[in-house]
Amino acid sequence: MKRWIQAALAAALLAASAAQAQTVLRFAHYLPESHPMAIAARHFAEEVAKRTNGALKVDVFPNQTLGNPDEIMQQTQRGAIDMALPTEGQFGKFEKAFAAVMLPFLFDDAAHARRALDGPMHDWLAPVARHSGFELLGTWEYGFRDMTTKDKPINSPADVKGLKIRTPPEIQLEAAMAALGASVQKINFNELYLALSQGVVDGEENPVPTIYSIKLYEVQKHLALTHHIYQGLYHVINARTWAKLTPEQRKIVMEESVSAGRLERQLMDAQQGEDLAELQKHGMQVTRPDLKPFRALMGPAYEKIAAYAGADNVRRVEEHAAKARCR
Repeated sequence: MKRWIQAALAAALLAASAAQAQTVLRFAHYLPESHPMAIAARHFAEEVAKRTNGALKVDVFPNQTLGNPDEIMQQTQRGAIDMALPTEGQFGKFEKAFAAVMLPFLFDDAAHARRALDGPMHDWLAPVARHSGFELLGTWEYGFRDMTTKDKPINSPADVKGLKIRTPPEIQLEAAMAALGASVQKINFNELYLALSQGVVDGEENPVPTIYSIKLYEVQKHLALTHHIYQGLYHVINARTWAKLTPEQRKIVMEESVSAGRLERQLMDAQQGEDLAELQKHGMQVTRPDLKPFRALMGPAYEKIAAYAGADNVRRVEEHAAKARCR
């Protein structure tokens, strides 16, 4: 009996020690569980737990469970949340260099954008992120943004003029839509569907996987593949949380973030075509306008973005994009 009690006590102490050794990280994002971002986030959490033998546990909070995109970033900076996936627009509210990356019609296609964001641009932005208390991990993808409308198809910039178009509260998107003559309405993501269903706005703009995942086909009839702005996602961790991890844990977290980013991009590529077909099955009518007239109107948008993000930052982003194009 005495040996049994000693063994039980030893097991209990071992379990308590293991529990104390486990670090739990809170990882929040704003999209539903069907979106590639959410799938990749779960994959990241599973692989980190596996490779650290449970010493690191990542709890993922999807679909704005812990707040809207801006709130998630604020909480991550404070350390109430450990990890987030901001776009350049959200990150740009903390560091203007990120805001400069969201220039209209900057990238030719996804491959061009990925080459630029994964190369020297990442090396430039990583220390910038630390200024605001974030460690930059892997670069993921939100994708090219397209436009949807309720009643009017978009085939040219003239079709946008006068429409009430929702954008998130990000100056780059506001400036791009304003340059096309739209009446810009800044509405948070969690209020988007309701605003569209109630006719508060005529349309909005988002990547196709997002449009499908939040069922905007229920409240919008037309989709125009304008590809007006590409957005990356920046997997970040609170700098104080990062400092508490062991060197080996940091290595694993960084490697698995990059790996999850590759997975997420693959899912985005596959899902883009599938979701577009599904949107059409649900009755959305798709137009593919000539983008040259849209691009030609972006001068005022570039000026506004440069005034906000800094002309030097805009110039540097354009240089990185040009070098990535030449490969």
